[in-house]
Amino acid sequence: MKPQSLDMIARLVGFDTVSRNSNLDLIHHVRDHLAEHGVEGHLVMNDAGTKANLFATVGPNVEGGIVLSGHTDVVPVDGQPWDTDPFQLVEKDGRLYGRGTCDMKAFSAIALAMVPDWVRAPLKRPIHFALSYDEEIGCFGAPSMIDRLVTDIARPSAVIVGEPTSMRPIVAHKGIAALRTTVIGHEAHSSQVQRGVSAVMTAARLIAFIDDMMAENKSKADPACRFEPPYTTLHVGVVHGGTALNIISRECTFTWDIRALPGDDWRGYLKRFEAYANTLLPAMRAIAPGASISTEILADAPPLQDRGGAAQELVQALCGHTHTGVVPYAAEAGQFQERGFSVVLCGPGSIDQAHQPNEYIDISQVTACEEFLEKLAVGLAS
Repeated sequence: MKPQSLDMIARLVGFDTVSRNSNLDLIHHVRDHLAEHGVEGHLVMNDAGTKANLFATVGPNVEGGIVLSGHTDVVPVDGQPWDTDPFQLVEKDGRLYGRGTCDMKAFSAIALAMVPDWVRAPLKRPIHFALSYDEEIGCFGAPSMIDRLVTDIARPSAVIVGEPTSMRPIVAHKGIAALRTTVIGHEAHSSQVQRGVSAVMTAARLIAFIDDMMAENKSKADPACRFEPPYTTLHVGVVHGGTALNIISRECTFTWDIRALPGDDWRGYLKRFEAYANTLLPAMRAIAPGASISTEILADAPPLQDRGGAAQELVQALCGHTHTGVVPYAAEAGQFQERGFSVVLCGPGSIDQAHQPNEYIDISQVTACEEFLEKLAVGLAS
């Protein structure tokens, strides 16, 4: 592992960019680092001006370059039993510990550390950085940046999304739709259940229906499917409802996601869910005419489909893996593909360590990524 890689990983991990926070301190630091080497960073702000994407071009802005895409946000550490400060890099026993080491600041940091070498090379075809915000909560940042890449840079030949894949080429991922359902019932004393409509108990029936839809998918799963699990999953992650044990609950909300296989439209599950919800409303409104069940879409990130192409061929050649894989999580790769880019996932670290307390990346993975990016630059300089 090169000292400059270690230094840059430590710098990026040191920024608390949990998705609920601003990422501007990190983005400005990256912009300043690039500027020191004569590379201009372009910011694409969110509507509130509190977060930004960054894209930059190292080398001439000509066709045939490579986009290195990564997200700057990380998941929370709240309630996790960390042995060290999650926002201070710790090297121990051949590993680097810290939030974002694996998912996925190391990839971007290793590339940023190589900018001085790439400027001196010089490159004949460019390397484009594409750093986004809010990937962890729905891939919200990337689309506005992709819009700018379409108009502002010469057409690249491939996009490499540096999610943790143990430096193996990943050619497909599931999509994700995030939803929030709100049930409005009617309050009454819990001894008089005939006078109230329990939002919590209604939500429980809806949650059971969601689970039943996934159980149906599991029972019909294609054993030849490469995904693990080999079916579209539905999961309820957070439930809030009720005020006291002896009050029939007026309101209950729950957030859930649908992680659909490529080719399986998640909207079909939402339609089935809403149809079931409508069967519950007459009984609810017989007691409380204002009772309701409503669902809002919080995020919709498309799947990455296995279409082969330049990105896959490039990454297979660079990393020496002829076999490709698929992953059940979502990333911005599907959003790039929707805009006509050839995309593959390949980055250091294992998803098995992501989102965990004491998240880490093996130093051997950092070294493998360094070698991968060095080969990439050699090809672009020739």
